[in-house]
Amino acid sequence: MPENIPDNLAYVHLTTNNTIFGTQIKEIPAIPVPLFADMSSDIFSEDRDYSRFDLFYAVAQKNIGAAGVTLVVIRKSLLNKIVRPLPPVLSYKQQAAGNSVLNTPPVFNIYVSLLTLRWIKTKGIQQITKETNEKSARLYQELERNTLFTTTVEPASRSKMNVVFRGKDEDIEKDFLAYSIQHQIEGIAGHRSVGGFRVSLYNAITVPQTQYLIEVMQRFEQEKIKQST
Repeated sequence: MPENIPDNLAYVHLTTNNTIFGTQIKEIPAIPVPLFADMSSDIFSEDRDYSRFDLFYAVAQKNIGAAGVTLVVIRKSLLNKIVRPLPPVLSYKQQAAGNSVLNTPPVFNIYVSLLTLRWIKTKGIQQITKETNEKSARLYQELERNTLFTTTVEPASRSKMNVVFRGKDEDIEKDFLAYSIQHQIEGIAGHRSVGGFRVSLYNAITVPQTQYLIEVMQRFEQEKIKQST
């Protein structure tokens, strides 16, 4: 990709993880122009070279904290290049100069984010990376094995945060959603625009919880096989 990017662009923007279709950019490119990124759904989920970015941002409600807060990180050298007249609350330059308190801050949301960031620091990004890899690897392995489900993304592009898959038919999808709820698993229906299933493996989800989902998928498969014989 880098060789196809002209060097006269103002910047390149990418989204590191697609929550709807379950795809993720695995290798961050080194490019000849400023690189901006939306990391809302996979920030702090693995060890990443953030120095390659000139600006990145993320809403808090995935891996940072409660909804209502957005993290923005920008190179100081970029702040001096901002010349477009904007209201202060919309200007990163003025926000930086005002220590991000140009308006009344959502104190509770920021405090929750502080606690989460302390938890991340204590746990360590290497351990989080290990668990992210383990959770996604286990679930994709089951999807490859299970006869009732099918993955929708090529292996090289599969998201480690949002595992998207389909049932073999609509009846299987309907039955598995009901079966999951019976086993205290909710919120795995796919995005309304694509259907199917979407399992979000954010940092708050543990390896044992992921394994429990896998075991429920296996029991569901076994029961369906018995019903058909």
